[in-house]
Amino acid sequence: MERERVFVVVIGTDQKGIIARVSTLLFEHGANIEDVQQKVMDGTFVMTMLADVSGCKVGLSGLRQGLEEVGAAMGLTVMVHNESVVKAMHRV
Repeated sequence: MERERVFVVVIGTDQKGIIARVSTLLFEHGANIEDVQQKVMDGTFVMTMLADVSGCKVGLSGLRQGLEEVGAAMGLTVMVHNESVVKAMHRV
């Protein structure tokens, strides 16, 4: 089975539980976090995760919807970008 990976980008006001809520949702839907970077800059939380969604139980659209719902509940912007599309956009 070929891997399908996505970048999950989360931006918003820093608060407790962001990493826990996002990573729990990914786990519950069968995605695997392969890399994560996060930083708080002047009170703004910024996180980028690279996740393998090949085994995702709800498909990419269901995962995206779940992540957007978590973001909305916490006042965050959550974006999901397919890794192959991002790499193609930045190819010289």
